[in-house]
Amino acid sequence: MWQPNTSQWRIIWIVSVLLILFWPPERGRSLAIKTANWLADPNDTLASLPPQLPIGLDDNGDAVAAHDALQAEYYRQYESSRLTRLRMKLKDAAEPFDAATERQILAALGILAVLVLWRLNGKNRNPD
Repeated sequence: MWQPNTSQWRIIWIVSVLLILFWPPERGRSLAIKTANWLADPNDTLASLPPQLPIGLDDNGDAVAAHDALQAEYYRQYESSRLTRLRMKLKDAAEPFDAATERQILAALGILAVLVLWRLNGKNRNPD
């Protein structure tokens, strides 16, 4: 029975962890992106950019003032420091690719890892 050597085990573990972390779910974000979002703002203290006002609310002065206050707070925090700016970007980060494209890239990574393992296994059997 085939038993992986140390370098093969490293490859297996690294690729397995990457596939688990970055595989996109049907809806939502991957585990890696969710973790980055949470690590950027674990206590949910950073402001988020408010969505655009609906067309019907532009006549409502109170709604416009509340929206402008949320937007001003967001930009105040955004301009406060580089670290805060980075944290705010990470808090709102989304998947870098479409889910189908991301799955194709990760499947290719898995296939290439299997080929590398196969190649390393061939080197172990043929003594020089």
